[in-house]
Amino acid sequence: MKLYIANKNYSSWSFRPWLAMRVMGVAFEEELIPFDDEASNPLFKKISPNGKVPALHDGQLVISESLAILEYLADRFPEKNFWPSDIHDRARARAVASEMHGGFGFLRNECPMNMRREIRAIDVSEGVRGDVARIEAMWDDCLQHSGGPFLFGALSNADAMFAPVVNRLEIYALSSSPVVEAYSKTIKALPAWQEWQQAGKAEEWIVPADEA
Repeated sequence: MKLYIANKNYSSWSFRPWLAMRVMGVAFEEELIPFDDEASNPLFKKISPNGKVPALHDGQLVISESLAILEYLADRFPEKNFWPSDIHDRARARAVASEMHGGFGFLRNECPMNMRREIRAIDVSEGVRGDVARIEAMWDDCLQHSGGPFLFGALSNADAMFAPVVNRLEIYALSSSPVVEAYSKTIKALPAWQEWQQAGKAEEWIVPADEA
């Protein structure tokens, strides 16, 4: 099983399945193909049907899209509980993961993930503020319901989908919520998070479009 990713400093979509696989103990080979100046790379088309990363190769099967990869891993390794075991919690976890996958465009576009960026606030739109308010409310609701420390008690695909948001909220100083602070501390304490962050900080590639 091989996971193709892009720069660890910038590639939020690559980070999601990588983190989940590391935490859940799924053995895989990693291959990094760096972004070019346009945050893409022609080589992606050779390894992914949509020409993007991440892409998971499992034998002859090729899966693109982070959320689809996470769903496949849940089916492939049911014993590892990539989703919560309770049917209601599982439905809610899929709902928030899907909302992350398809939403929060203002936050994503204005505040790229950047593991080596110093913490510094920037001017953001009302759209970003609205995205942050929704994330704060969502995390608060999930954590109150589950009791933490992760969104649904134990770490799941929902946490993997929001892991890059932890970086964004911190480096752009977007939230003063105690819930965000506590949950972010939990995510950042993961050895897998620290491994990825350290590797991202060590990279020398710079993509100007992602240097907000």
